[in-house]
Amino acid sequence: MFEKLVSIICNYVEVEPDSITRSSRFMEDLGFTSFDFMSMLGEIEDEFDIEIEESEAAGIRTVGEAVDYLEKLTAEA
Repeated sequence: MFEKLVSIICNYVEVEPDSITRSSRFMEDLGFTSFDFMSMLGEIEDEFDIEIEESEAAGIRTVGEAVDYLEKLTAEA
């Protein structure tokens, strides 16, 4: 899941995949705008065939939190 998410992240911001860690913060470390983040969530929903709750997404700050949330969602699907 982490590798897939890193691949998707690299579609939205110009960062080296090797520099992304579970503790990387989307806005502060990776340079996401809120528009980038919401666009990425749409792609993730399509990619994994899941629905992300906006209220849940608002609390996701790091790549690791996103991975944990996605793993939980895909396990339920």
